[in-house]
Amino acid sequence: MTLANIARYDERRAPSLGQRAVVVGGSVAGLCAARVLCDSFVEIVVLERDAFPSTPAAREGAPQTSQPHALLEAGRTTLEDFFPGFGNAVQSAGGLQLDMTKDFVWYDQGGAVTEAAADLPALYASRPLFEHVIRERLREFSEVQLRGGCHVLGYEHDAETERMTGVRFRDEDGQETTLEATLVVDATGRQSRTPTWLETHGYPVPDVDTVEIDVTYSTVRIERPPDVRGGVLIAPEPHRPRGAAMLPIEDGQWEVLLQGLHGEQAPADRETFIEWAEALPRDEIGRRLREQEWVSESTRYPFPASVRRYYSSLDRFPKGLVVTGDAIASFNPIYGQGMSVAALDALALHHELAAGLAGLGPRFFRRTDAIIDEAWRIAVGKDFVFDRTTGPKPFGTDLFNKYVARLLRRAHDDGTLTEAFFHVFRLERSATSLLHPSVVWRVFRPRFGSATSSSENESTSYSTGD
Repeated sequence: MTLANIARYDERRAPSLGQRAVVVGGSVAGLCAARVLCDSFVEIVVLERDAFPSTPAAREGAPQTSQPHALLEAGRTTLEDFFPGFGNAVQSAGGLQLDMTKDFVWYDQGGAVTEAAADLPALYASRPLFEHVIRERLREFSEVQLRGGCHVLGYEHDAETERMTGVRFRDEDGQETTLEATLVVDATGRQSRTPTWLETHGYPVPDVDTVEIDVTYSTVRIERPPDVRGGVLIAPEPHRPRGAAMLPIEDGQWEVLLQGLHGEQAPADRETFIEWAEALPRDEIGRRLREQEWVSESTRYPFPASVRRYYSSLDRFPKGLVVTGDAIASFNPIYGQGMSVAALDALALHHELAAGLAGLGPRFFRRTDAIIDEAWRIAVGKDFVFDRTTGPKPFGTDLFNKYVARLLRRAHDDGTLTEAFFHVFRLERSATSLLHPSVVWRVFRPRFGSATSSSENESTSYSTGD
């Protein structure tokens, strides 16, 4: 399920469902869930282990926030519906709205894709800025309490009715306390303890797919000239298991990321960082690292595997509990899907709340399955171009990867194919849209006398300016 086939947010559909809902976890998934719960509950309490910063600052418990982030169209549109004026607020705080093909060099399959004729906007800012804007907009709702410095100890549960009744936690002052709740939402991310809780209390636990990719990311911030707003993305390929991105953010800076897969350890020291960048097939990133002042030293983030938990397969699940965001599925972050999937998960919760609390968890998981399927197909499917990637491989992955590789090579000089690819990448349309006859024709049509027609497997060199 993508933006094209999920109904938009409509607060008029939300019924009144109870006194209090508790959200465990204050990252994007938890904040978005809290927003849609505002329409159905008198009080929403968000419990977060870290203190909530009053400014755009990385949280200690979320090391991935120091890595570059962009907000894809599915997330941008959904957050705009949740918080009208959201995009303007991000830009007012220093973020940028740029076009993904006109303002960026996207290098894949031996060359840069050409511009799409259509506008393909996306928001660019640091992850702390995105979270800050969402928090500040959420604070405008009198129903919401954001409580940082709280360590959740467990769920309160009525075994006879199999219903969640609240959350037990250590509060900001270190005192153990309990909050009663009609609904509990687990948005605690990859380290979610809900599967352990289910097993301890006699419930079935979800099956898990783990796709090992052994990725490390290193990121630095550098100064960005006032008149330069664009960026660069270089996708890793089997013969070169290294990738990179240089994304513009607030405060006149770029966040520069280097990525290494399957044993390629992204560098930690400055000189090796620059050497890696200079060995890439485009010179923009290495040159900027040499020319521009460094605002930070590198931070490294390991990502061993994409993980998906199949809650929808469970035949028993406690009433009054929902799991969302990375606690259900987390993907290789290079594809930038996390925030957008979190927003779409909240949109799915909004639609399922309209049908009431009965069977909410299973209904929600079935709906989010369709959302995750699309993101999983993009991220995990792409990771399987590397022979050393291990884990359950989605059906048809190898054939589809070969097709998309050819599509991207043709997109080096065909903006229609560039547009088709990005509509999928941005979670606007299903990957099956790339199999529309008009797209297939452009991928396979003869192109007499062109470099592409002579060898679809040969890479082409490109040189562009800034």
